[in-house]
Amino acid sequence: MAVTQKCQYALRALFELALRKGDGPVPAGDIAEKQAIPKRFLEVILHQLRQGGFVDSQRGKDGGFYLARPAEDVTVGEVIRFMDGPIGPVDCHREGPGQECPLRGDCVFKGVWDEAGKALERVYDTRTLKDLTAEKSRLEQEAAGPPYVI
Repeated sequence: MAVTQKCQYALRALFELALRKGDGPVPAGDIAEKQAIPKRFLEVILHQLRQGGFVDSQRGKDGGFYLARPAEDVTVGEVIRFMDGPIGPVDCHREGPGQECPLRGDCVFKGVWDEAGKALERVYDTRTLKDLTAEKSRLEQEAAGPPYVI
């Protein structure tokens, strides 16, 4: 299962809001520009994220979007599930209508798909928006190199 482009945009938009926590509402255009997301598509995604309780918005001159919950409470996994549905390595591993496998019960790959699905969930469900902002800070410090000291 590949994470859809729409879901990647949703994650990047939430990440940008997490980076700007405390700065007040962030206009959609600023998010779109900073995260290289088409603005019209982002507006649709932000509306979905608002319905899902991930973001809230403020209208007006100083309006924009902000996280509806603390960054440490939002996992990558829950955003993926909200945007793309159940997490699984292959379509037949995911549950839902149209996902019936003709080999159900006799599939020798089921154990592989189960194990891979659990690994994906473990990675996605243990990464929060706060973890990602901390990782960005770490990467920026690493890129800057050691402090210059005489």
